[in-house]
Amino acid sequence: MQNRLEMLRIFVAAAESESFKAAAAQLGISPQAVTRAVQDLERLHGEVLFHRSTRGIQVTTYGEALANRAKTSVRELDELFLQAPQRQAQELEGIVRLTAPVVLGRRWLMPVLENLSNTHPLLRFDLHLSDARAAVVDDRIDIGVRYGPVHDNRFVARRVAAPEFRIVGTPDLIARHGKPVNIEQLNDLPTTALRDISSGKAWPWYFADGDQLLPASPRFASNDGEAECQAILAGMGFGQIPAYLADQYIADGSLVPVLERFTPEPWEIYVYRPQRGPVPARVRLVFDSLVAAIAKYA
Repeated sequence: MQNRLEMLRIFVAAAESESFKAAAAQLGISPQAVTRAVQDLERLHGEVLFHRSTRGIQVTTYGEALANRAKTSVRELDELFLQAPQRQAQELEGIVRLTAPVVLGRRWLMPVLENLSNTHPLLRFDLHLSDARAAVVDDRIDIGVRYGPVHDNRFVARRVAAPEFRIVGTPDLIARHGKPVNIEQLNDLPTTALRDISSGKAWPWYFADGDQLLPASPRFASNDGEAECQAILAGMGFGQIPAYLADQYIADGSLVPVLERFTPEPWEIYVYRPQRGPVPARVRLVFDSLVAAIAKYA
């Protein structure tokens, strides 16, 4: 097929040239290669395609009709291959469905999606924010972000960050209640709690060596991490929040870390996508952008 396609390409160039030598120069091949291609095509068709003379070549009536057909066929075949980059560009159009925990989505995903929407205005995004685990395959999610490793072999997952958790309180809260020096003292201090959206129960606080504490009577509880952070900043209680929420306020003095020697192992964050055959260029772009951005944020 490749030889016959090349034969037609050479024949079309010869039919549009004043000589086989001129066609050869246009194609970057030898005049002998042009002669051989024309002779092979004449044998296949059983027809003379050119009148040759010392003055040059003249395409025959049959050759002219064949050249017109061949020119169209060669152009259409070339377009099939030339369109591959164009198809890639077109694939940067369409919808990408994502899911992430609420705070991670607001803090980390939204800046990435905003930037991509400016660079690729034909991309569309459907972002589902929830602290409950999403049924990614069933909900036809393209990309997800979550705490903890992804063990399902139906997914491609990349570890991108491992933020620490900090126990913090305001300077005013510490001035009123003192700074705890051990985990047990937290039971006698005002605290906050984050509720699991699935069960409605408060998440335990985590500490080094696997120790945990469930706030017995939190002064403030919410199923929204940023709301809990605001309550901590208002001095309503000590709270345990991820470093990406706490550190900016620690840096400006709004919050003070406590019980630092009991800091637990960091929780890993993964970006993942289902393995569903070839990955569209738009999904790969968003996936790679999230991986790079979250690693930088963290």
